[in-house]
Amino acid sequence: MTKVLVATEKPFAKAAVDGIRKIVEEAGFELALLEKYTDHNDLIKAVADVDALIVRSDKVTKEVVDAAKNLKIVVRAGAGYDNLDLAACSAKGVVAMNTPGQNSNAVAELAIGMMIYMARNQFQPVSGTEIAGKKLGIHAYGNVGKLVAKYGKGFGMEVFAFDPFVDKAVIENDGVKPVGSIEELYSTCDYVSLHIPANEKTKKSIGYDLLSKMPQGATLVNTARKEVIDEDGLKKVLEERPDFKYATDIMADCHSELVEKFQGRVFATPKKMGAQTKEANVNAGLAAARQIVAYIKNGDTTFQVNK
Repeated sequence: MTKVLVATEKPFAKAAVDGIRKIVEEAGFELALLEKYTDHNDLIKAVADVDALIVRSDKVTKEVVDAAKNLKIVVRAGAGYDNLDLAACSAKGVVAMNTPGQNSNAVAELAIGMMIYMARNQFQPVSGTEIAGKKLGIHAYGNVGKLVAKYGKGFGMEVFAFDPFVDKAVIENDGVKPVGSIEELYSTCDYVSLHIPANEKTKKSIGYDLLSKMPQGATLVNTARKEVIDEDGLKKVLEERPDFKYATDIMADCHSELVEKFQGRVFATPKKMGAQTKEANVNAGLAAARQIVAYIKNGDTTFQVNK
């Protein structure tokens, strides 16, 4: 019998687990759970006899893949998949997938919420500003970026987007203005919402050169990955420009220093929480289970992220 393991340091909601179990068992598969584990070795031991694996932010390392002798597929319940060792998966013939779009609304709502929070000076009893009428830049026009653009327009913002991988006509059809370069996006927009993945090309790509180009009173909102920020460059901009603000749901390595030096202009949630809603939690888990069933039964590789 095909065995599916759900391995989550931060467990899914009960509704998600119940839904995953229903999908898996109706397909004739067995479900196993490893929840709230604290030692990576527990995961390595648990995968010994599984055919499929569902994780959230759990790290599927080469050691995990090598230990999973029967593993055919691993699904990261969420959009980002930098916690999966894709090379190790490919070397062992393991299909790696994500569940794009399932967390998008949760992340988009958080991004807009952070803009308002920073515009109103973190809700301190002083005069703030409104986001209506401001220019909003979307850096990467994927599932989340599209929703942030939609909600920004709903608040009366003028929305711009940069994404070299998306046809300009698609962006324009959404009532958003495409820009020709990343420099143009940052120099134009009062708010930039960051949605790029963390890879060799993007790590530390958002730094002083770009951020210093932003208009007076600008705010960068990062609900992507902390690795894409050049923290030294960010500090330099914050030091030189008392008008600049930064909000994120991925605490920077130098977060304590930022908060101490730039009180009221830097905000980070205690943990990554873009996808931390009941709805997103359930949606991503169920999508992961359905994708496993579709792959095992029909060879469906629609959401495969490795080769």
